[in-house]
Amino acid sequence: MPERAQILQYIEEHGGRVSKREIARAFGIRGDDRVELKELLRTLKEGGEVEQGRGKKLRPTGTLPPVAVLEIIEPDPDGELLAKPVKWDEEYPAPRIYLAPPKRREQRVAELGIGERVLARLFRINRNEYEARIIRRLEVQKNRFVGIYNQLPGSAARLIPTDRRDRNEYAVIGLKDLVLTSGDIVLAEIDHGRPGRQGIHEARVLERFGHMDDARAVSLIVVNSHGIPVDFSRAAVEEAKKAKPVSLAGRTDLTNVPLVTIDPVDARDRDDAVWAEPDPDPSNPGGWHTMVAIADVAHYVRPGSSLDKDAFQRGNSVYFPDRVVPMLPHELSSDLCSLAPGELRGCMVAEMWFDADGNRRRHKFLRGAMRSVANLSYEQAQAAMDGHADDVTGPLVEPVLKPLYAAYGALKKERERRKPLDLDMPERKVEIDDQGHVASIKPRIRLEAHRLIEEFMIAANVAAATELEKHKSPCLYRIHDRPSQEKLLALGDFLDSIGLKLLKSPSIKPSNFNGILKKVAGTDRAEMVSEVVLRSQAQAEYNDANIGHFGLNLHRYAHFTSPIRRYSDLVVHRALISALKLGDDGWKPEDLEKFSEFGETLSHAERRAVAAERDALDRYLAAYLAERTGSVFTGRISGVTRFGLFVALDETGADGLVPIRSLRDDYYRHDEKKHALVGDRTGHIYRLGERVAARLVEADAITGGMRFELVDGEDSRPFSAQTKPKPQRRPQKAHKPSQKAYKPPKARNKPSKSRPPPKRRK
Repeated sequence: MPERAQILQYIEEHGGRVSKREIARAFGIRGDDRVELKELLRTLKEGGEVEQGRGKKLRPTGTLPPVAVLEIIEPDPDGELLAKPVKWDEEYPAPRIYLAPPKRREQRVAELGIGERVLARLFRINRNEYEARIIRRLEVQKNRFVGIYNQLPGSAARLIPTDRRDRNEYAVIGLKDLVLTSGDIVLAEIDHGRPGRQGIHEARVLERFGHMDDARAVSLIVVNSHGIPVDFSRAAVEEAKKAKPVSLAGRTDLTNVPLVTIDPVDARDRDDAVWAEPDPDPSNPGGWHTMVAIADVAHYVRPGSSLDKDAFQRGNSVYFPDRVVPMLPHELSSDLCSLAPGELRGCMVAEMWFDADGNRRRHKFLRGAMRSVANLSYEQAQAAMDGHADDVTGPLVEPVLKPLYAAYGALKKERERRKPLDLDMPERKVEIDDQGHVASIKPRIRLEAHRLIEEFMIAANVAAATELEKHKSPCLYRIHDRPSQEKLLALGDFLDSIGLKLLKSPSIKPSNFNGILKKVAGTDRAEMVSEVVLRSQAQAEYNDANIGHFGLNLHRYAHFTSPIRRYSDLVVHRALISALKLGDDGWKPEDLEKFSEFGETLSHAERRAVAAERDALDRYLAAYLAERTGSVFTGRISGVTRFGLFVALDETGADGLVPIRSLRDDYYRHDEKKHALVGDRTGHIYRLGERVAARLVEADAITGGMRFELVDGEDSRPFSAQTKPKPQRRPQKAHKPSQKAYKPPKARNKPSKSRPPPKRRK
């Protein structure tokens, strides 16, 4: 009779799925000895060392069945998706699960969103790691979708979904009086009955949004694809139309304070104004007296009103290159709540006093009425301070702008001592012409004016959280957790591979990351390291429980400065109104129990908006580059996965996939620790951040997807077109995700299929 350890080892070595009969056969147990084996296995199960799954198969406790429902949780630093089992009742953490790319076609990470579920076949790698191969994507049955109407001569019309995750085409039924032409963008409802005659499902067109040639086609597609509410309820519109300007009654009169707004030149809403003067208090030499005035949205949007319900449903405004989907109706967002020059506007004010080193000595909040002296752009304000004032900024340089910049100098000292995470990732601005097409894509230039406003807003946000804590009031914090130990280890392994060291301690601080970034600043590795550090960070969110903000290195932080476009800020305004007794339009006591719900809902709304804005940018970039298919661009490798490389172009920031099947000069394996693909025969390495030249093979404006192939630096021919020796067929090796590889297709350029793990000998 084998010992307990031998049986456990056998179960472990055989994939964690063996029956009692297989164990008996392996150890030569026959006759009455089977009774003793049965008793031993029962003891192992009762002791929690093994458990019984389907078909009475035994597996070590904590292992997963061969097929399971998984939930996508996050991408790892390489961009590969990680998942967790939906059913996991154990006390210890679930195993780490890597998602292998689909067999039929490589997909971008964005195509499977965080929180989505899949049915997958699992292959055990070791005690705590699995690889999952998707059988099918699971989702709540979707009744409606946005699609492109396509009418081909002599054939039935088809609807092509704009969601790149939906690979289906639908036959059109029930058009009735609706006249459509090819290229029309429509909202359709799926008939979930049996497929039609040709074996495809049918869909009924409900509404026509426009045509692909329409200037707003991209944003129309994205808005409807992501389920972003567009139309306000009739009751909310009526409430907005009835709104009136504020009066000075019951408010602190700030009309003589020269508050100024400084925003992007194309800002759609202006809800924050700033002012500063030297502190006249002799006990604070070199100190500053400042004000950050924010539009008083709470005056117009009362809890429980139709405006409030619509705003909460949106959660925030969503910005696209050609339009904005506002959180509030135009009458408020662009008029009564916008701090227009010379107009009397209600405001919530954070009045703060700082010493010469930027330390906040005290603060107070008040409800006021103001008149902005000017609406300036960042470029306009900076030009004035650089000696190029115009007719608007000229009179403001001495009394307004110079004190603001001097106060910012003090706040900057505090920032330098605090040492927040200093990631300066490049941003690009998409400019749309009068016809709604992309005219240019330019990098956004960061000026001191941007940093000035940023520091004033951070100071006001910290003061708001501090004030609510002082009054023991619930607060909706903006929290940012420190990186997980798992991500720190992965980042540390990568940095080790390029000769850099990172503290891998739970007590890590933003300054530790800054030290790494400083070492590579100005080198070819700067963008690569910045990208990997960014991916190692946790995602910020809203929560009523405070854990601080790791990235800003702050103990408390709450969003207070943008209530026109973020409901979270309106939550904080109302909390201040209630705590400081500044009016009857704050939260009621029973409302304060909803802060946990607010955090979860508004975090989801923020992620939805970010995904939509990114989706729109992808589609605009694809449309912009579609006419340049076949052109060669320079760029850098922005992601390395087992199924290929992602390349981000220098010119536009657009990124797309280089499938691993197109790298035919060698047999490549994914080295997870080095964030690289490594050739077996040549040893050639494609590493994250490496500079490359890539030819655009495909750009799909409908889905926003782009596909590239790398080109040789010598003659700019694609690697797939070069004559190079074909790698020898290699013997199969142990199944590990870090060594996952794909063989080049034998013919017809079909996508390569994932290799099954080797069969084990009995």
